[in-house]
Amino acid sequence: MNTKEAENDFIKFWIEKDILYSQFKKPTEVTIEKIKAIIDLRHQISDGKSQYWCYDFNGIKSYNKEARDYADQYGQDHLYACAVVLNSHVAKYILNTFMLLKNSTVPLKGFTKKDDAVNWLKELKKKEKH
Repeated sequence: MNTKEAENDFIKFWIEKDILYSQFKKPTEVTIEKIKAIIDLRHQISDGKSQYWCYDFNGIKSYNKEARDYADQYGQDHLYACAVVLNSHVAKYILNTFMLLKNSTVPLKGFTKKDDAVNWLKELKKKEKH
């Protein structure tokens, strides 16, 4: 299997069958420094090309406001869509409700099952023909 990978001490990215995946390697407090490292690493593996990203949030202990604001402003480059895998239905509901109210340039949706997240990305990919 032809898989491209990139990682640092707390997160790993890989591309498999034209879908970008990420997973935290340990419980992580997402700070401004960490979100910059995540975005830089994602840009590095994307090699300037937009991706369909399956972003596994499991492993995030906290995500501070400064990091969220930075991600909101700079984290959408090189993305067609982002499916977020969460470990709670409540978190999924909150994220999806928030995204309905927000005017985002990149489709983003929360899921509790990785398979559902990947299937949603594949459906979008089929429709968009990227």
